[in-house]
Amino acid sequence: MLDALTLDQMRVFAAVADAGSFRAAAVRLSRAQSAVSHAVATLEGQLGVAVFDRSGHRPRLTPEGRALLADVRAILAKVDAVRARARGLRDGVELELAVALDPQFPLGVAAGALSELHDACPSVGVRLRPAPLGAAVAALRDGSCALAVTSMRMPDPRIELEALASVPRAAVAAPEHPLAALSGAGVVLGRAALADHVQVVAEDPSALTEGRDFGVLSPGTWRVGDNAAKRALILAGVGWGSLPLWEVERDLAEGRLARLAVAEFGPGGETVVRAWLAHRTDRPLGQAARLFRAALLRRVGDRGGGA
Repeated sequence: MLDALTLDQMRVFAAVADAGSFRAAAVRLSRAQSAVSHAVATLEGQLGVAVFDRSGHRPRLTPEGRALLADVRAILAKVDAVRARARGLRDGVELELAVALDPQFPLGVAAGALSELHDACPSVGVRLRPAPLGAAVAALRDGSCALAVTSMRMPDPRIELEALASVPRAAVAAPEHPLAALSGAGVVLGRAALADHVQVVAEDPSALTEGRDFGVLSPGTWRVGDNAAKRALILAGVGWGSLPLWEVERDLAEGRLARLAVAEFGPGGETVVRAWLAHRTDRPLGQAARLFRAALLRRVGDRGGGA
């Protein structure tokens, strides 16, 4: 019967496997070596198999022990997760943190802050939602996220904004695109030059900016839902568009994309958008949200306020 199998026996089994000997495991666990040996022997009796071969100078895992050790580690990890979640509930930590992230903002910076959150609160689940243009503000308004990183500054008394970073964007096209050749020849591209070429633009999935366009200069447009699709179409030579510099700097360095000197975008076809960290004023941030906010602000500060 397995009813008498205990978590303590499993932890001792794993400790011996990690330490390489009963004596070393006893030191690690601050127990007598006889108690460690007894716990493993009792576990073997409950399982009906030997998990260690004791015939040599040091105990070696048997094939059965090696197979069972993986299951034991999985059980112990689950138990530790349950304890961490219970501790979080006791301390008022959220079960889940929902964050709306504008694709203009560097994903690596946000991921680093979320990694810090995971280290501090491993029991908290995260829901990271891509939210271009007005979608991040809409997610805050409807309560589907606790924090939003947005490039849209829409006055709302229920939403508080903190300046995060300036995000440079570059107008780009595939190097074989006609606009790339013009720009490479020193031509500054005005609306007349752009008129005959498709501009790939991201559209707002929310209704907050319905009927409005941002940075659209070509009369012919292809509209996509995210920057990944936009970049893929530009790389394929379908058209031109503006993308965050952090997202295309490697493409530019390796010659897969070329910068366009678009007159309305300024020198070098570069524009800058401001990223804001937003939250509801009528809904206090939980512990996990506060930890993520602090980590994000610190990481942006380490980059000098730029992204």
